[in-house]
Amino acid sequence: MKKSVTDIQVKGKRVLMRADFNVPLGEKFNITDDSRITAAIPTIKYIIDNGGKLILMSHLGRPKGEVKPEFSLAPVAERLSELLKKNVKKMDDCVGEDVREAVASMKEGDVILLENLRFHKEETKNDPDFAKQLASLGDVFVEDAFGTCHRAHASTVGVTEYLPSVAGFLVQKEIEYFEKVTKDPERPFSLILGGAKVADKIPVIENMLDKIDFLLIGGAMAYTFLKSRLKGVGASRVEEDMLDTVQKIFELASVNKVGIFLPKDHVVAREMKATAKHKIVKEHIPDGWIGLDIGPETIKSFESVLKDSKTIVWNGPMGLFEMKPFAAGTREIAGYIARLDATTVIGGGDTAAAVHQMGLADKLSHISTGGGASLEYLEGKELLGIAALNDR
Repeated sequence: MKKSVTDIQVKGKRVLMRADFNVPLGEKFNITDDSRITAAIPTIKYIIDNGGKLILMSHLGRPKGEVKPEFSLAPVAERLSELLKKNVKKMDDCVGEDVREAVASMKEGDVILLENLRFHKEETKNDPDFAKQLASLGDVFVEDAFGTCHRAHASTVGVTEYLPSVAGFLVQKEIEYFEKVTKDPERPFSLILGGAKVADKIPVIENMLDKIDFLLIGGAMAYTFLKSRLKGVGASRVEEDMLDTVQKIFELASVNKVGIFLPKDHVVAREMKATAKHKIVKEHIPDGWIGLDIGPETIKSFESVLKDSKTIVWNGPMGLFEMKPFAAGTREIAGYIARLDATTVIGGGDTAAAVHQMGLADKLSHISTGGGASLEYLEGKELLGIAALNDR
């Protein structure tokens, strides 16, 4: 198990913390969803309440190594000040003389937010000199940005070379849940996969097939699976180059005695528009029609599989949930698993967004804050940013 922020002394120490403040910004650079900021508050509060001097760092967007005002962390500093009811000083850079002086004059309980790490191209290159400059600002390092834990950047892996490194509460919770479902799940265990691309999910399926009992497939990726079973898929998205791989998945599943459940009916339209005329079809999709959500019969069949599950991991929506006519599958499945007495883990990305949108976040065991990072965990890969933390 990795060391946590509660395993170290923070009083009087300069605590360098990597957070994930990569928030969506609307017009006039106002934050449209602050859930990533609020997710970091427990770790932040713990550090300042225990007398740490907190230096926060994060990226925002993809400025690609250039200073771009539209990617400044200024709105984040403002929102943090409101949430913490104290002034959070935002620096104009993340390294350099001004930053060193500001850190040197900090008192216990003070909070400084460094400017966007990705204004420096050295951040994503994990440049050792840049990592050393960042590390020189702290006495200890706290990793609390799960969404970037799978990337070897200066602020996630580089700084750990120079400082004692521990997990914040957010990363600690992610580790606990993903270790639980990948190493010691309670059974029956159902894995629900959706989203657009089969190719993205194949490594997850291959790694999880000997751990799960049921695999339920929705979203656009289902049509490649259905085509391999010789079902009519109309004009739905199919990855032809994946058909052989999918065939192998069916064979592997039968060796591992895993039941694979595919859509039995579909919500279809002739084009991907919210205003398009849509209808429900069973079994085969007619030519010229696109499958855009699972139908009511499929929802019932999926629910009957999930009913007795003790562990459920879900990654990828069941349909084009951003458009109302094609949102029912994702909404119904989310609402159903929220009522079950099971360990329910949502693997970040679009599925997490959908669940938050529906106000179900507090009814599920865990919603991952990292789409890519959670997928890599389920693929059985070691996350570099977590591997780099100190062991207990």
